[in-house]
Amino acid sequence: VLESPGTDSLLLSINRFERKKGLKLAIDALGILGRTRGSAGLRGVRLCFAGGYDPAVRENVEHLEELRAAASAAGVSHLVSFVPNFSAMQRRALLSRCVAVLYTPEHEHFGIVPLEAMAAARPVVACNSGGPVETVVHGRTGLLCEPTAEAFASALGKLLDDPVSARAMGAAARAHVSRNFSRRAFGKQLEGHIRTAVDAL
Repeated sequence: VLESPGTDSLLLSINRFERKKGLKLAIDALGILGRTRGSAGLRGVRLCFAGGYDPAVRENVEHLEELRAAASAAGVSHLVSFVPNFSAMQRRALLSRCVAVLYTPEHEHFGIVPLEAMAAARPVVACNSGGPVETVVHGRTGLLCEPTAEAFASALGKLLDDPVSARAMGAAARAHVSRNFSRRAFGKQLEGHIRTAVDAL
């Protein structure tokens, strides 16, 4: 993926290859951008799915094939790549190369991927439910969307059209994680809770 010629705007999705993760949403959004902008409007854009995959797990195998079929049906198979079971080195490389991280699960719990993306100074495009509502600041560290292909396409279009703003959002995302979700930040919060509990005795 990283060596693909002409890749200027890499969109990254990190998740297990399971249907409940809503990965097809990202493909459908890219398909909408392809239909509305044409091939010229998506020149240099690539979408990469990287995540846990076990060939012994039937759902993993089936869903990967479903995603490939969805990309073909949407006319964007040439823009989509898959990296099952990527290494820690590949993970770091993809995060450093991408312009944004897409997080498509609905009603997920806390979710480490959005924090990992923001710590790498990458804006997050996520569903406006579950964990991302607590971790992503809409319009500042990422974009929270309705779980529809149209909403995700609109959000992706904004980031692709304005890379300067996307980079600024990424910088704000890193600062946000450092300030609120680092070990030091958690330590201060824990200390505050302990003091409150002691004062109440």
